[in-house]
Amino acid sequence: MSDQNAELDAALERVVEAARAHLTAVKAAAGRIDDDDVWQAYVDLNNASFAYDEKLLDAYGEVTPWDVESIDPDEADQRFLAGEAGDGSGAGDPYPQVISVRQRRDYRVPSVAALLRVAETARRSSVPDDEEVGPVESVGEAVLELLQAGDGSLASLDVPELEPLDGLLTVTEVEEPLDLEAFDDADGSGPFAPVETDQLVGRLDEHPFLPDEEDDHAGHNH
Repeated sequence: MSDQNAELDAALERVVEAARAHLTAVKAAAGRIDDDDVWQAYVDLNNASFAYDEKLLDAYGEVTPWDVESIDPDEADQRFLAGEAGDGSGAGDPYPQVISVRQRRDYRVPSVAALLRVAETARRSSVPDDEEVGPVESVGEAVLELLQAGDGSLASLDVPELEPLDGLLTVTEVEEPLDLEAFDDADGSGPFAPVETDQLVGRLDEHPFLPDEEDDHAGHNH
């Protein structure tokens, strides 16, 4: 039993040493995220705690309050590098990728006058009361006003004054991210035009329900 006690004492001492080393690493990191020394010290403390818990169980059938599992040091290194690659810096990943998501949806305008009115209301709500609100003079200006008054997404155009038609969304792998300075403000097609190196991942087609189809679907439970 004396040998077991000696092993227990040594295992406990390793826990204490690992805890001190972990605290030293944490203090040195000073709140730095994904610090390698902190991670390695954490793995050492985890494994020392696990080893002590196992020896205590074998010797006396007792356990500690530490609910830990052994961590393979090699796997720990891989896990740490994977975490670094996920911070957006590309560290640990020799092949960072850029994904381009492009969406188009067309609309029919049942009543131009009604669309202009709702756009003017949206404009008026975003302008201080003591400032003059100019009229919305075109369909395109009305749609842009609704987008600016909303969150900038196509959801801002989900209004009765616009009838959605077919649309699509594409996901493409590109080599370089969009450079807005490379296109004139009046260029509405250049930023969306694919280049030879683009790789299309997939395309989602949108087919909105027509009013009679909505009635049909309302009677079915899925």
